[in-house]
Amino acid sequence: MNETITLKRFADIDLSDAFFDSLKEDHPGFEAWFQKKSENNSKAYVQYTDNNLQAFLYLKDESGEELTDVTPTRPACNRLKVGTFKIDAHNTKLGERFVKKIMDAALYKKADEIYVTIFPKHEGLIRILQRYGFNEEGKKGDEIVLVKNMRAITGDILKDYPLIKTTDKRKFLLSIYPKYHTQMFPDSILRNEESQKYELVKDISYTNSIHKIYLCFMPDTAQLQRGDIIAIYRTKDDKGAARYRSVITSVCQIEEVKTNKDFANVEEFLAYTNYYSIFNPEELKQWYRQRNCYVLKMTYNIALTKRVTNGYMVDELKMAPQYWGFFQLTDEQFNAILKKGEVDESVIIN
Repeated sequence: MNETITLKRFADIDLSDAFFDSLKEDHPGFEAWFQKKSENNSKAYVQYTDNNLQAFLYLKDESGEELTDVTPTRPACNRLKVGTFKIDAHNTKLGERFVKKIMDAALYKKADEIYVTIFPKHEGLIRILQRYGFNEEGKKGDEIVLVKNMRAITGDILKDYPLIKTTDKRKFLLSIYPKYHTQMFPDSILRNEESQKYELVKDISYTNSIHKIYLCFMPDTAQLQRGDIIAIYRTKDDKGAARYRSVITSVCQIEEVKTNKDFANVEEFLAYTNYYSIFNPEELKQWYRQRNCYVLKMTYNIALTKRVTNGYMVDELKMAPQYWGFFQLTDEQFNAILKKGEVDESVIIN
């Protein structure tokens, strides 16, 4: 089964596919629009399951344009439009993956806001978008206008995603072995892994997802609370010393922490962990049977532009923890990590 999300030319997508029937019905000019995009060599994100088209996403940069075809009108800004977005079968998890594609594009384009026009009948898709901070802010004919402000924080870590507020938040370092890190955080692979990226990183649920499930036996992680910030620390591999090969690559936020004892049975544990974990069901069953298994659910907010090495943390930040697996960071250490990591300042709102 192939469930990869790919960027594909309109000209290479079959417009006669039954997937597009509802779009043709809702938008009388859809076929002509699609043909024009084909001629312009435009591209869209698509996802197929067993050769059946399941999702379609087209994004358009409308920066510098005043929106006059919506009510109320919206002033010009750096704006990303979700031009066409459809997911079959109310697939919430797939919807989350496509929302991440939208957010990634908005950050890359340094958008001030993202907007989409959508018919009210598409309740499932509207719920997914609203979960991640899209609010109804107008009308366009019979459609509603949903807008995501990329410059404001509400205090809800899901609605604010991918933005992150760092003031008055606890910060921690959490270590992950390389073999797990590469699969969990594909945006953060090391340079020497780039040549193997296709083999190492598959665009499947747990790689390119907003949410991550991390399993461990570190009892200190039980203190973590919703909103705590986590610096992900990739431990060294066999290609060099920890001083150079152990690096901070990413920043996440804790959603919640559970133990295997919090689940009534293994089926409930699998239902919670399976989609966002790198482990298969049989491996997860083994985790469930272990004593003191801690389950960390996180949002994946930031991939550092530049990796922060163990050497820098020891020499410059004077870190000397008894155990590098998990420990609390000071505000000064965390801010220095963000600066050294050349994090996009638009993601941090204080």
